[in-house]
Amino acid sequence: MTIISNTTKQVVLHNLTKEFGEDNIAPLIKSHERWVRKFPEGSTSAWSKSMSLEALSFLDEQETYWTFVAARIHLADVYEKVALNRKTTADTVYSKFASNVQALIAKGLYDKRIAEAYSIEELQQLAEIIVPERDFLFTYIGLKTLLDRYVAKDFDKSIVELPQERWLVIAMTLMKDEKENRLAKIKESYWAMSNLYMTVATPTLSNAGKPHGQLSSCFIDTVDDSLQGIYDSNTDIATLSKFGGGIGVYMGKVRSRGSSIRGFVGASSGVLPWIKQLNNTAVSVDQLGQRQGAIAVYLDVWHKDIFTFLDLRLNNGDERLRAHDIFTGVCLPDLFMEKVDAREEWHLFDPHEVRQLNGYSLEDYYDEKRGEGSFREKYEECANDSRLSRETVPAIDLMKRIMRSQLETGVPYMFYRDEVNRSNPNKHAGMVYSSNLCTEIFQNQSATSFKSIELEDDVIVTRRKAGDFVVCNLSSINLGRAVPADVLERLIKIQVRMLDNVIDLNMIPVPQAERTNARYRGIGLGTFGWHHLLALNSIRWESNEAVEFADKLYERVAYLTIQASVELAKEKGAYPLFEDSDWQTGAYFEKRQYESEEWNELRDQVAENGIRNGYLMAVAPNSSTSILAGSTASIDPIFQKSYSEEKKDYKIPVTVPDLNSETTWFYKSAYFIDQHWTLKQNAARQRHIDQGVSLNLYVQNTIKAKELLDIHLDAWNSGLKTTYYVRSTSVELVDCDSCSS
Repeated sequence: MTIISNTTKQVVLHNLTKEFGEDNIAPLIKSHERWVRKFPEGSTSAWSKSMSLEALSFLDEQETYWTFVAARIHLADVYEKVALNRKTTADTVYSKFASNVQALIAKGLYDKRIAEAYSIEELQQLAEIIVPERDFLFTYIGLKTLLDRYVAKDFDKSIVELPQERWLVIAMTLMKDEKENRLAKIKESYWAMSNLYMTVATPTLSNAGKPHGQLSSCFIDTVDDSLQGIYDSNTDIATLSKFGGGIGVYMGKVRSRGSSIRGFVGASSGVLPWIKQLNNTAVSVDQLGQRQGAIAVYLDVWHKDIFTFLDLRLNNGDERLRAHDIFTGVCLPDLFMEKVDAREEWHLFDPHEVRQLNGYSLEDYYDEKRGEGSFREKYEECANDSRLSRETVPAIDLMKRIMRSQLETGVPYMFYRDEVNRSNPNKHAGMVYSSNLCTEIFQNQSATSFKSIELEDDVIVTRRKAGDFVVCNLSSINLGRAVPADVLERLIKIQVRMLDNVIDLNMIPVPQAERTNARYRGIGLGTFGWHHLLALNSIRWESNEAVEFADKLYERVAYLTIQASVELAKEKGAYPLFEDSDWQTGAYFEKRQYESEEWNELRDQVAENGIRNGYLMAVAPNSSTSILAGSTASIDPIFQKSYSEEKKDYKIPVTVPDLNSETTWFYKSAYFIDQHWTLKQNAARQRHIDQGVSLNLYVQNTIKAKELLDIHLDAWNSGLKTTYYVRSTSVELVDCDSCSS
C-alpha cells in the first residue's frame, strides 16, 4: 500500500498555486475536498488518482493548464512510491540514479552491458546532468503514456525508473560505443529528449537499456516465388514480430492463382493462402505480449490476384477469402494512373508466366521519366504477346474497387512505384518494390533465395542467398517545441548520430536484415507537430502561406540532416554503397534543384567526404510519441480540438497543444479540411525528403467516388510517393505504434 502524506499534498498544492494562480487552483482544491471524503487518509494512491482525473474533467479551451496540474499531481504520487523503494525522500529521488542502475542490472531489469560500459564514477557524473524539473513539461496523458508503456518496470509491474532516467538511459545506450567525448554526447542526447525537442522510435524508447527487444521500428521483406522462400520469409517475419517490429511484405513476385507449378497448369493457389498464413502469424506472434503483430502486404496493380487482394479486409463475402488482420498496399505505376484518367483498359498478368515466357520480371522495371521509361515498354510488350494469358478490365473499374475498399476499411495504401524509384538515391544498387507498414520507408529490396540444405556431422545446414531485407531506424523532431526554440541545428546534429548508432548497436535476429542495415546504413529522421507549429505561427492550413512554410522548413531540415551525415562520414566513414549513388554523383541535388551557394558547398562536401547514411529522412505517423511529447501527430491535421484518449483501462479528456484564444482559429478538424491543400503541402515537403511521408487522407463518409478519385489523381500528379490510410468518418483504424517516433 502506498501512502501519500499530507505534507506532500500541501507542497504540491502550494507549488501549483504559485505557478497557476490561486483563482485557478481554488476549483481544483474544492473538487478535491469532495473526493477526499470518499477515501480514508493514506489509501492507495487515492488522493493523486482522484485529483488528476477530477482535474481533467474541467478541461476546455480556456483552461488547458489543467492537464499540467493533473500531471504534476500524478508525478508527486510516483515520486513518493519510488522514493519509498529507494529509501529516500520524494525531493531527492533522482539523486539515487547511479545506485538504482546497479540495482536494476543486478535484478535483470537493465542490460548488464551498461555495467560493462560505464563505471560507477561515470554513473555518478551522469546523475548530475539530470534536470528533474523537465518532468513538468509533460501533459497528463503524455506522462501517463510514458509511465504506463515505456519506463522500466519491476516483475510486479511497479515503476522502477523515472521519466528523466528513461531519457538518460536511452542516451547512455545509444552513445555507449562512442570513442571521444562520450559523456558530452550523452549530455546532448539527454538535452534533446528531455526537453521534448525530439522523440526516438517506439522500440528504442521501450527497449534501450533493457535486456530484451531490439531498437529498430519496421522491416520490409520481399518474398521469393518458391515454397521454401515463402515459408522462410514467414519464419523471418514471425521472428521480427516477436521482437517488436512492424513488417512490410512485398508479394508481387509470387505467382497468381491458376498459374503453373513445375509445368502443371492451374496448380497454383495464388497469393491468398500465403497472405492468410501471414495473417495468422500477425495474430499468433504478438509483440512482447503488448500487442499483436502488425503486417502490411503489398501487391502490384497488374497482378492477376489483385481483385481478391483488394477484398481481403471487407466485412462481407466469403470468409475463406478474407484476412482481416492484414493491412494492404497496392503498387501503382504511372501507366495505370494514366489509363484510369483516360478510361482505358488494363491488363492483369501472372508474374511467373511473364518470367517463364518473356525471360524477365515485369516488377523489376519502372519508368525512368514521367511519361516514358522501361516499365511501360515491358508492359506493352506483355500486352502485345499473345502467348501470355491475361485478364483485361477497364482501369477505372479496378480503381473503383480500390476506393470501395478504402472507404470500408481504410486500406489499401497507395504506393506510386515509378516516382519512388526515380527519387531513389541508391538506384545504382537495387530497386524499391514496396513500402513498410506505415508507407514512409523506401529502400532497396530483393528476395532472399534458398540454395541448399545438407547434413554435416549431425547438424542441418541451410544455405540461402541473402537479399536486401529493409530495416527502418526512426526518430522525429517535435516541430511545436524545437522550431520556436530555434534549436534545429544543434538538435539534428545529435539526432543523426543517435540514429546512426542504432544501426551498430541493434541485434537483429534475421541475418539478411543486419546485412542490409550495414550496407545502406539507412535512417529515417522525421517530424511531428506540424499542425501545432502552424497554429503557433497563426498560419491557416488551407493557405499558400502553409505550403510555402512547409517548403522552406523541410528544405532547412533536409540541409541540416545531410550536413550532419556528412560530418559523421568524415569521422566514421561513408556507407559501403556510396560510390556511384546519386549522393556521390550529385544527381540527388540536381533533381531537387538545390542551386544556392550553401547547397553547392554541401554537395561538394558530400562528393569529397561521402555521406554516412544512404537513406536519411522519413516522416512516420508518430501517434503515441506525439501524445507523449504533447504535440500533434506527424504532418496530420487534428481530429478535433477537444477529445478523449480512450484505452481499455481509461478514458482521459485531452485538448490540442497550446490551445488558447489566439491559436484556436488555426486548429481546424481534418475532416473539414480540403484535402487538396494537404496534398499541396506534402508535394512541397516531399521534394526535400529522400524517402517518404505517412500521409493520411481524411474524408467524410458521404464523399462521392469522383471526389475521392480526384484526390488520388491529384496526389499522383503532384509527385507524391505514397498515401497512407483513407480515414473516413465511417471506419475505425489502427494506428501504427512500431513506426511511431
